[in-house]
Amino acid sequence: MSTILYIKLSLVMALEYAVWGAWMPVLAARLLGPLHFSGKQTGWIYATLPLACIISPLISGQLADKSLNAEWILIGAHLIGAVLLLIAALQTRFLALFIVMFLYSLFYAATLPLVNVVLFAGTEDAGWQGKVFMWAPIAWAIAGYFLSGWRWSFKTGEKGRDCLFLAAALSVIMAICCLFLPSTPPARSPEAPVLQAINMLKNSNFLIFIIVSLVAGGLMQFYFLCSARFMMDKGIHAKNVPAVMAIAQVVQALATFYLLNKCITNLGFKWTLTIGAACWFFLYLFYLISKPRGLIVISQSLHGFAYVLFIIAGQIFANAASPIEIRSSVQALVFASVTGIGLFLGTQFAGAVMDIFKQQDKFNWRAIFSLPALIMAASVIALIIFFKG
Repeated sequence: MSTILYIKLSLVMALEYAVWGAWMPVLAARLLGPLHFSGKQTGWIYATLPLACIISPLISGQLADKSLNAEWILIGAHLIGAVLLLIAALQTRFLALFIVMFLYSLFYAATLPLVNVVLFAGTEDAGWQGKVFMWAPIAWAIAGYFLSGWRWSFKTGEKGRDCLFLAAALSVIMAICCLFLPSTPPARSPEAPVLQAINMLKNSNFLIFIIVSLVAGGLMQFYFLCSARFMMDKGIHAKNVPAVMAIAQVVQALATFYLLNKCITNLGFKWTLTIGAACWFFLYLFYLISKPRGLIVISQSLHGFAYVLFIIAGQIFANAASPIEIRSSVQALVFASVTGIGLFLGTQFAGAVMDIFKQQDKFNWRAIFSLPALIMAASVIALIIFFKG
């Protein structure tokens, strides 16, 4: 891969996840705090992206396989998304914010599989793919640290809408950078690519991967919805929460660069995915222990390892297992399953559990985190038994 191509692909990968990382980890603190939303309402706001991911990736994947260049879909979706983020930052009522965030999510969700499509079209080498994927967590972490620095300097953390302004600015920059991407034309499969992708579920390994991915994706919402408030309840200052959670992205970047390709090559997909899933189990286990406070901080690294060895490795597995003419649709199916159905069910489950174990504005965190710990343990066992590698 040429240096120029590497820079282009890395910059787009970085910005794609910087946009997400600017608001996803910390918006819940605004919803539960200044806006006084309930856990269920917070869950529905966070459900907008999963709901959109059930629909939009399959549409954009179909378009990228049959009709339009992937880079043009990326440009249009991010420009519209920037406008909607600015509108969302001004909303204070639940219904209005839900509608705007859902519209935004429809456009952002369409871009998620296409960044992978552009990368996989640019190089088939797993080592280079890992070096590009590495910039996603780095950018997510930088967005978190930048937001923390901004809040310390300008005292904007109390209202919490600054995260949406940052995401909007990054979306505009992303659209501009996509203008310089190499052309990624559709393969123009004669059959419906989405139907061909769904037909891959007849492969037992792919089916087990999708099922466990649904579960893991859903349980990630306990991390995103609960972590910010959990940390503050355990004595970590609100201004430091974005930086603490960004530790996961620092570790994710290092693991992507040093571990991803080595694990896939030496351990195979079966054990790479199993180790990744096990990291989430131990994350929730450490949340259950929660003392000393430093354990909470250190445990953020486990989310980074899990994301690399399960989510990113899973995307590479899906690409390797699919025919070239439907790879956009297969990536779309993965995102629709994990970021769509999985995260949507997870928001509802996590939000309901938070409300059940909340009394007088206080959460019983031990009871809340015991559920994802047990379910994740069962998922690890399922991978060991049923995924044949």
